[in-house]
Amino acid sequence: MNAGVSVREFDICVVGLGPAGRGLAHRAAGAGLRVAAVDPRPERLFPPTFSCWVDELPGWLPESAIAQRIAAPTVWTKTEHRIERAYCVLSKAGLHAALAIDDATVFAQRAGRVDQHEVELADGTVISAGTVFDTRGLPTLGKRRAASAHGIFVDADTAAPMVGDGEGLLLDWRPENGAGPDEPPSFLYAVPLGDGTVIFEETSLGLRGGMPQHELRKRTLNRLAAHGIRLTGDEPHEAAHYPLDQPPPKKGAAAAIPFGSRGGMMHPCTGYSVGDSLALIDTAVSAVQQGTDPVEALWPWQARAVYWMRMRGLWGLGRLTTDQSIAMFEAFFTESERGQRALLSAHDDYTALGAVLFNTVAHTWPFRWRYDLVGWTNRNRWVDYPFAEPA
Repeated sequence: MNAGVSVREFDICVVGLGPAGRGLAHRAAGAGLRVAAVDPRPERLFPPTFSCWVDELPGWLPESAIAQRIAAPTVWTKTEHRIERAYCVLSKAGLHAALAIDDATVFAQRAGRVDQHEVELADGTVISAGTVFDTRGLPTLGKRRAASAHGIFVDADTAAPMVGDGEGLLLDWRPENGAGPDEPPSFLYAVPLGDGTVIFEETSLGLRGGMPQHELRKRTLNRLAAHGIRLTGDEPHEAAHYPLDQPPPKKGAAAAIPFGSRGGMMHPCTGYSVGDSLALIDTAVSAVQQGTDPVEALWPWQARAVYWMRMRGLWGLGRLTTDQSIAMFEAFFTESERGQRALLSAHDDYTALGAVLFNTVAHTWPFRWRYDLVGWTNRNRWVDYPFAEPA
């Protein structure tokens, strides 16, 4: 297409084709809207490994999008907890195929200017649309509160002493990562991927600027060694390092609508975003069809109250020690099923979330640790912590 050409108007233009953007383009085109989709590599499989609770997924997503189901994942705090709620790892190829965008007009280019009703591409082409959604993921981290993880992919037979077939460790706080009591805390996440491998991923939540990859890798290897698992060093690995405090869009802003992790759907306390993003796609599409504001549809006051409370939870996570984290999660995972869902995944259950946050603080023991949870003491405990340089 020649530079400077203006393309006819579309109903929707989606900029960025990760799971949120690709899903939005897929459902909007299926609803009969004229859709433009912009991404420099539209056919690339999603690089990260995505997981979520099965009941978060929308009914229109086919079973082929799921690579591995875990009927009751395990959480280790002071004791072992079996969470009777199905969890899943999504298939990169299956999810990509399920979110087909054959009925959209795809522009395999990088977007430059992204405005409320126009997108200018690198070659000068201008796409105009009734609604522009910006789904390009998160901005740079800097010193924001972060999720950091280092994942190592291990053959299932080698991983069996820790994670068997159909099992999963959602949060493993057992003291096996080699970190001392005066070091920032981290936990292990380990699940089978449905392809004969298991990912072991040491994870840190809430630290300003995050935890370095070399520190997380060292802790992951320490955990594996504690269970007699030795690696060759040639195993594939992946890194995650992104902010958790991306806010929802403001109402009435004269700008493109951020959607997905870019638009406040990154869970501040867990780092999950795909389940919520996929579940809210039809809400956004319906608003466009009806000529109403998608931001108001996606973010009613109840959902904004939930986000506000979860942000308080994020600030609390970022200042706890390992022992305090274990005590807090022990209290949380003895709460009601509804309370757990309100924190972990419900988009707008503000009453249950308020209750579970209050009860979690109230049941965290010793009593003085509650002051750290709510920020009365040690508010900046781990800010600029001097992690050791890699060996």
